[in-house]
Amino acid sequence: MTYSLSTPTAASSRAPRARAVASFRFGRSLARRITTFVTAAALVAASLPAHAQKSGGPPVLRDAETEQLLRDYTRPILRAAGLDKQNIQVVIINDPGFNAFVADGRRIFVNYGALRESETPNQIIGVLAHETGHLAGGHLSKLRQQIAQAQTQMIIAMLLGLGAAVAAGRAGAGNVGAAAVAAPQSAIMRTMLSYQRQQEENADKAAVKFLTATGQSARGMYETFKRFSEQSLFAAQGADPYNQSHPMPRERVRALEELARSSPYWDKKDDPALQLRHDLMRAKVSGFMERADTVYRRYPPSNDSLPARYARAVATYRHGDLRSALAQIDALIHAQPNNPYFHELKGQALLEGAKPVEAIAPLRKAVQLSGNAPLIQMMLGQALVASENKAYAEEAIAILRSALAREPEAALGYTQLAMAFGRKGDYAEADLASAQAAYLRGDQKTARDLASRAKTRFAIGTPGWVKADDIVNTKPLKN
Repeated sequence: MTYSLSTPTAASSRAPRARAVASFRFGRSLARRITTFVTAAALVAASLPAHAQKSGGPPVLRDAETEQLLRDYTRPILRAAGLDKQNIQVVIINDPGFNAFVADGRRIFVNYGALRESETPNQIIGVLAHETGHLAGGHLSKLRQQIAQAQTQMIIAMLLGLGAAVAAGRAGAGNVGAAAVAAPQSAIMRTMLSYQRQQEENADKAAVKFLTATGQSARGMYETFKRFSEQSLFAAQGADPYNQSHPMPRERVRALEELARSSPYWDKKDDPALQLRHDLMRAKVSGFMERADTVYRRYPPSNDSLPARYARAVATYRHGDLRSALAQIDALIHAQPNNPYFHELKGQALLEGAKPVEAIAPLRKAVQLSGNAPLIQMMLGQALVASENKAYAEEAIAILRSALAREPEAALGYTQLAMAFGRKGDYAEADLASAQAAYLRGDQKTARDLASRAKTRFAIGTPGWVKADDIVNTKPLKN
């Protein structure tokens, strides 16, 4: 499932469209959002998952190599922040813009554009450290409290303003009444934006603290902020600094530079091996997410580096030249025979090239070398099922169940599991797996129908019957 698109499921629809509750991106003002929050009569501190679910949420990208690299990046930062036991995940969003954000207290969302544009590990690690600062500071729950407080203040202010407007109207001074309504709204909005700016400043300080505690430089974070500062200077000219949700760029970068340079690790460079992994990840992002001509501009044939060859191999297979792609991938494997993701790429190219039987061997190798990465296990299970060889059914079931134990919200895994049980002739388990897949896709009606049929195939009270019964009795999700 390398760089496969997956819409957030019913169980995992926490990937929100409300992306800038605590956002890294410069120049993205929350003024309009806060204004809407504050002036809406029905404002409540609603949970972000419900909002995301209603809007459908952006598609998510899944890739074993990229996710493992991001785990390696965040692990020491989360430990320094005291969050290493919280099972916080990094989720890759299918968006080419440079942005990262937190929105539910359990995940850091990062656009693939931020991964592609970060030239060093230290740059994206700085971004992740900033978002960790939001999590460690509890900014999301505090922001909801501020919004709830603003609601009360706004109601009182509007009531007082309306009273003044009525009195002014009676006295023939309508404009004074209108000003009495508008003035409190403006003051409250400024209070909210001031609180948001303070959050960003605190997250910057926390990020430098975490980086220093882990022996890492904050230079990459400063470089990234500086770049966005320069890009946003024109937009910020003439802006009211008190109507900005983030600190004004020059002020923020100046404060960050002073703080970052005080670290004893300012001049520390990224480890060359880590830099290579980072470059390979960026090449893969480009190969999968960009047009072939763009990939070849970024990585022309004259560039014989391993990352450049990786990007071109991905682009070649994606655009239909399987024979040439396989030759390029084999050359990558020859250069790094123990790189699981090169074997994974070969297996994926063969599987998507309608050669599932040939895909099995490289995918087995990729699973072995990756330490049973569940996303690669699912791809192997998919190849075993697609081979249409009944002899592979039991192996596919075992592999897919192992993967789903660690990736329980992967609808595709349950779909493949259903097909494997179908190959075996076990229709009760096939119906149950299909029901689970439908549930995770958010198709509640199909899930209940399939689970109801599965119940008739299982003996009453067995584990399968109980799971099916749970799905049948699940309350429909509200839109």
